[in-house]
Amino acid sequence: MTTTIDSGQRLHLVFGGELENLDGVHFRDVKGLDIVGIFPDYASAQVAWKAKAQATVDSAQTRYFIVHLHRLLEP
Repeated sequence: MTTTIDSGQRLHLVFGGELENLDGVHFRDVKGLDIVGIFPDYASAQVAWKAKAQATVDSAQTRYFIVHLHRLLEP
């Protein structure tokens, strides 16, 4: 019997950086990644992601992502 503990949190990580090319997700400088933050829900993560994505719209190689941390933390 497996018990899943639901804390009610749905943590999301927002981060981004410059990609080596647009054909994949390989960052040019991993040490220089922009870690925007960890957010308690998808909606707030999306607001942060959108702000960063719009602020870097002139840099075609720069991409931001939302990672569903809660999915990685669930057993």
